[in-house]
Amino acid sequence: MDDREIIALFYARDEKAVSQTAAKFSAYCHAIAARILQNPEDAEEALNDTWLAAWNAIPPHNPSCLRTFLGRLTRNISMMKLRAGQTVKRGGTELRLVWEELADGLSSGQDIEQEVSRRELTAAINVFLGTLPDTERKVFVRRYLYMQPVAEIADAHGFSLSKVKSMLLRTRKKLFATLKKEGFL
Repeated sequence: MDDREIIALFYARDEKAVSQTAAKFSAYCHAIAARILQNPEDAEEALNDTWLAAWNAIPPHNPSCLRTFLGRLTRNISMMKLRAGQTVKRGGTELRLVWEELADGLSSGQDIEQEVSRRELTAAINVFLGTLPDTERKVFVRRYLYMQPVAEIADAHGFSLSKVKSMLLRTRKKLFATLKKEGFL
C-alpha cells in the first residue's frame, strides 16, 4: 500500500491505517526511537505513541512525505520520553554525545532562546543545510537529527570513521560561522 492510500485511510478514520502504517514504517521508526532511548521497551512504547499521534494528527495534517512525518513524530516523542527522565537513569545515550559535540559552538554567556526565537534559529539552520552538498547534509542530519552513532553513519556511506568525524567537525564549524555571521551566536 502506498503512502497516499494510507493517508486516505487516516482521513476515512479507518483503523486499518494504523496497521498499514505499522507494517510499512515499523522498522524505520523503531530504529529512530531505539537510537534515542537506548531501551527496547521504551522504544516500543514510543512506537505505539507514534501510531496514536499519527492517528490524532491526520487529519488535519496531510503530510507530503509520510515517512518523514512519522520519523519526526517518533523523534519528538522519544525526545520527550528522554527528557521526562524515563530513560536517563539507565545510563548514557548517544544523545549526550551529540549535545556535547554541538555545545562547544553554541555555548555563550546568554541563553540562545533569549537571543532569538526558536523558529528563527531553526529557519537559519534549515537554510544552512540547504547550502550543503547532498552527502554532507545527509551525514549531518543522520548525526544531529536521528542521533546515529558515527560508526553507523560511516557504514551507511562507505566512509571511514575519521572521514565522518572530520566531515561533521567541518560542517559544525561552518554552521557556527554562519550562525555567528547572522547574529545568532
